[in-house]
Amino acid sequence: MGSRKCGGCLSCLLIPLALWSIIVNILLYFPNGQTSYASSNKLTNYVWYFEGICFSGVMMLIVATVLLVLENNNNYKCCQSENCSKKYVTLLSIIFSSLGIAFSGYCLVISALGLIQGPYCRTLDGWEYAFEGTAGRFLTDSSIWIQCLEPAHVVEWNIILFSILITLSGLQVIICLIRVAMQLSKILCGSYSVIIQPGII
Repeated sequence: MGSRKCGGCLSCLLIPLALWSIIVNILLYFPNGQTSYASSNKLTNYVWYFEGICFSGVMMLIVATVLLVLENNNNYKCCQSENCSKKYVTLLSIIFSSLGIAFSGYCLVISALGLIQGPYCRTLDGWEYAFEGTAGRFLTDSSIWIQCLEPAHVVEWNIILFSILITLSGLQVIICLIRVAMQLSKILCGSYSVIIQPGII
């Protein structure tokens, strides 16, 4: 009972994290609240991977919903044996938690790449990735951020939002890993047997 409540709480936490991921990803399309850069495709290419909107957002909402249904539906039966039903619920929970790790992990990696690459901005040489060759060193040297003339404060905008996406998706990965560990412990520690006895009908 305690593990079910804990699992349900963890699944509930995925929902606000997913919603915030969607919001943060959308904000990346509008530096300083301006829509002109998105319409003219003058944004860093990593925002078009929809890491926060689709994978860490919508897909994680689906995963969280399924996990909540599995945790709360105590009377679920997929076969004649109660032990058999518990087995399939556990396996489904592991599968969807693993999918959650994959979805949020994708967002984590893409956001990290976007953060290291830096923004697409207008410099004295035109529109380019001004810090692409710095291997992320620009993140700790704010004196060179002035190379980006437009959009205004785009460096800070990208750093803050991509960092938030990394944090949100990182938390999702941790939560899903904990859920996988909890479900595996049920099997390995013998909370119930996952092997159906031939004589049980």
